[in-house]
Amino acid sequence: MSAVAESAVPPNPTISKPLGMRKNGEPSRPQTPISELRRKAGKQWHQPRKAFRPSTGQTSYAKRTEQRKAQEIVKAKEREMKEEKEAERQRRIQAIKAKREAKAEKERYEKLAETMHRKRVERLKRREKRNKLLKS
Repeated sequence: MSAVAESAVPPNPTISKPLGMRKNGEPSRPQTPISELRRKAGKQWHQPRKAFRPSTGQTSYAKRTEQRKAQEIVKAKEREMKEEKEAERQRRIQAIKAKREAKAEKERYEKLAETMHRKRVERLKRREKRNKLLKS
């Protein structure tokens, strides 16, 4: 009997019936690892989970200090650029204000010149300039 059992063809693990094949020879579903196929019912749309490793986000102290230094340098540069931009803006505002003030003063003197003599207007200008210098 043992000779008969040995003479029988042993099952060959490499030759197997292609299960789940379509008529054109393609597999019915894409071959994916078994771990991805084992999802709980109703969770197929979720990404497969990865192992929880709490130490993955940790960096060494030296790296953190280097990153902080680099961040401080960037922030200092940004601050400097903002200050320069604000100074330029203030300079422009000051120039506009001075121009408007000069225009208003010129118009005022022109209005005075219509009613008064030219020399008297010039005297008033000089007096007001002296008073401005004394006040400042």
